Formats: sequence, C-alpha cells, structure tokens
Amino acid sequence: MISRVRVWLNRTYAENVFFMDQLRKNPSDRAVEIHATHGDADSPVLAAADTADLEPEGLSPAGYVEYALDQCQRRGIDVFVPRLHQSAIVAHRAEFEAVGTALLAPPPEAVAVFEDKVIAYEAVQAIGVPVPPWFRVRSADELVAAVEELEAGGHKACFKPASGAGGVGFRVITRAPFSLVHLNGFPSPYVPLDVVVEALQQADTDEAVDWLVMPRLEQPEVSVDCLTGPDNRLRLAVGRTKNGRRRGFTLHEQWLEPARLIAEGFGLHYLSNIQFRMFGDRPVLMDVNTRPAGGLHQLSLCGVNAPWAAVQLALGEDPGEMVPPFLGQDYTVVSGPRPLRAVSLPQQREASEPLPAVSAPAMAEPVVMEAAASVLPL
Repeated sequence: MISRVRVWLNRTYAENVFFMDQLRKNPSDRAVEIHATHGDADSPVLAAADTADLEPEGLSPAGYVEYALDQCQRRGIDVFVPRLHQSAIVAHRAEFEAVGTALLAPPPEAVAVFEDKVIAYEAVQAIGVPVPPWFRVRSADELVAAVEELEAGGHKACFKPASGAGGVGFRVITRAPFSLVHLNGFPSPYVPLDVVVEALQQADTDEAVDWLVMPRLEQPEVSVDCLTGPDNRLRLAVGRTKNGRRRGFTLHEQWLEPARLIAEGFGLHYLSNIQFRMFGDRPVLMDVNTRPAGGLHQLSLCGVNAPWAAVQLALGEDPGEMVPPFLGQDYTVVSGPRPLRAVSLPQQREASEPLPAVSAPAMAEPVVMEAAASVLPL
C-alpha cells in the first residue's frame, strides 16, 4: 500500500488554497494530507488544511528554523514548501532531511542571488538575459538624478524595494503636484516626485531606504512558471500572460528561453516564477520569485498539475518533461468566497487518531471571506 504524502505550507498566500486543491486532486491518485501554519488565525489556508497551527510571532530566522524542524518532526512532514524565512530554512536542508523532510525550494546559493534585485539583475545580465536600465537609490539626491536620467530618455520612472515580493512598495513617479486628484477614486501607485523627496529628506537615519529605480515597463506582463529538477534540468515552463484584465498562456520562446536560462543556470530547483515585461520592442526581466507563484494553479486550464509534479520531484519521483496538452482559452480573475472555521483554528486531530479517509476537512458552522481568486473564461 502506498503511504499518503504529508505536505506543509508555512505562512503562504491565501490564493494557495488552490495549490492545496491540486495536491489533493493529483493525477497519481495519491492520498495527500496538508498541514498549514500562519500568523493570521483567519487565513483561509488554515481552514483548507487537514491540520493547522498558529505560528509564533517575533522569531528570528534562526529561531524559526528550530520551530520548523520541530513542526516537521512532530507532524511527520514529507515535503515542506517554505515561503516565510525561505533563505534561512534552505541553509539547513541537511537537518530537514535528517528528520525525513524534503524541502521544495532551491538551494541557498540560488535563493541568495534573487533576494536582492540589484544582485539578481547583474547576475542574469551576465548570462545574456536582457534587463531594463536601473539605478540603486538610497538618498533624495540619488533619486532625483535617476529620475532625471530616465525622463531624459523619454521614460516614466518608477521605484520598488531592492528586496521584497508581491509588488509591495512599488510606486510610479509623477511630476504633477499633489492635489485632490490624488485623493479621488481608488488609491493609485502614482506619487509626486517632490513628495517622495521631502519624505526622504525628513526620514530618520534608521529609516534608510534601498530602492531600485527603473523605467516603467509596458504590457504584456508574462510570468513564466518553471519546474526544475535537482539536476538543474527544466521539466516544465509555461508563460501566463497579463494584459489588463485579460489573461492567457504562451509557449513562445521569446519568454521561455530567458526563463530557461535563469532556471537552469542558477539552479532554481522545483517551482519558480520568472516575470518579464516589455522595454521598447523586447522583453526584459522584471522579477524572479524562488517560490511557487500565487497564480500557479491557473496552469490547470492547460491540463497541468504543477504542484503535484513538484512534490513528486521532491520525493525523488521524476515526472519527466512535461508539455501542456493544450493551452487554455483567455480568462480573467475574479474573487470568490472560501470557508473559514467559526473558531480561531481548524480542529486538530490528536496524533494517536487515525487519518481520515477523505483529505478535505469537514466544516462546522462555516463563515466565508473573499480570500482568493478563481478564474473565468473570456
């Protein structure tokens, strides 16, 4: 009898409830049990999991590694998909292997390259992947100089943190003075240059910034989801296109070839997401995520179950090269409800209790929240 697989996702995005759904509906018909941890008791991933824990707050990276090792050992985790403190966790891969847990994450050298966007841009440029012009900025004077140089070239300047994920801190520079226009309607990413300069000049010394200033890149945006084996060989690469509300898929080599160079060249083992946009008439690298993308589940519209293939790789079961049997039609993303427990955490089974025949947890007095997005065809 083939044993079930125990997978842990730590403090992950709400949209990864779909990642969990795909693991349970895997084409191998293998029983999967999912453990989830989070800092928010109302995270939908906790309700979607078979077992769940609230994560302790305030742990240092080293302290979190100790917590993670304890979780893996106590919960009998076969595959751990780390998001929070990924770099600290992968540095202790051997210790996780010693307790029987495979890490679904790249090696520490690969994670380190892409933690800092400046280091990442320099590294990928060295292997022939085009990147946009960029400036590292830590002061008001450096910001003004970078913006003026970009504007002299006919570009609109934007900035984002040199390290970070999910578009947090992204802003577009405008010369328009701050006015009621900026307060009407929904919040906008546009921010007047003089407001940013004043904020930098008035900032305390312990509020130092480290920004990447670059031209605002044009659509389409193409996120290439990659599955790469520990042998540095790509098993799967599919581009998800974004152009306004419209989404779609592509296998065009202008997107896949640079993604392949990065995934294989830097050893981005298991699941990674490599994002491109247009600079003039050519694609350039925008960002690299050394983790599964929140929208990875959308590849199911192409007949692909990437989460399960990654778990197979982590378990030493090579799925081989994967080519989508078809490309799904264009679609859009809409919000939808997901159930939550009426209590702060899903009910926990005692370790001595037998595992249930069905992996999805039963819901008692559910409430719902718009926690994730589903896809609809266009």
